[in-house]
Amino acid sequence: MNAFLEQMTNAPRIIAVTGHFGSGKTEFAVSLAFALAELERGERLALADLDIENPFFRSRERQDRLEAAGVKVYSDPFHGRNGSELQVISAGIRAPLEDEGCRVILDCGGDAPGAMILNQFRKYFSAYQLLCVVNPNRPGSDTIDKAVEHIRSIEQTTGLTVTGLVSNAHLIYETTAQDVLRGWEFTAAVAEKSGVPALCACCMESLVPRLEGCGFDVFPVGMYMRDSYLDKKV
Repeated sequence: MNAFLEQMTNAPRIIAVTGHFGSGKTEFAVSLAFALAELERGERLALADLDIENPFFRSRERQDRLEAAGVKVYSDPFHGRNGSELQVISAGIRAPLEDEGCRVILDCGGDAPGAMILNQFRKYFSAYQLLCVVNPNRPGSDTIDKAVEHIRSIEQTTGLTVTGLVSNAHLIYETTAQDVLRGWEFTAAVAEKSGVPALCACCMESLVPRLEGCGFDVFPVGMYMRDSYLDKKV
């Protein structure tokens, strides 16, 4: 088993994912859901699309595929079926949060206002993982100080502690192994300054062999979300 995935399965069952706009947090959240579903541990698994601040990429748009893989998806009261931009979420999200036998991934808004939605579920966060996706190729997190400030702003807004960093220095289809390596070095520096551990680096499956022996955990992500926005046929 991938060491990062093993850590996810052995840590608290509530996994909240945040990250700056364009960092790739939704792609990571969806990929994590599929990866955990493939483990077939007999555990119930859910993904909640809580990103209602700037939802350019919507994990709810992969509801059919996720649920076919065994991942229950929660989003708006219409279950993402009407294509609307309603900035609301279904009260049904409380079901997996209250179910001790269900692991749930929360795809949250990328900045402090977007992460604020977690406040209404604070009573469920006695134990949790709050992951922040770090991408040095985005203007809001392209320096170590900016990335650390982003982490602190989320913590201040939610009253929660970021428990791990995920490096995702993607340049979409142009990403190279060197980009992944540079992204990890950047995230490791952010980890040192913030005190939040860096857990893994993301990359497309095709790059995984080129990163063998790199000295850090590599988590392969799919390209599940690309045709839902920028690559959508019109």
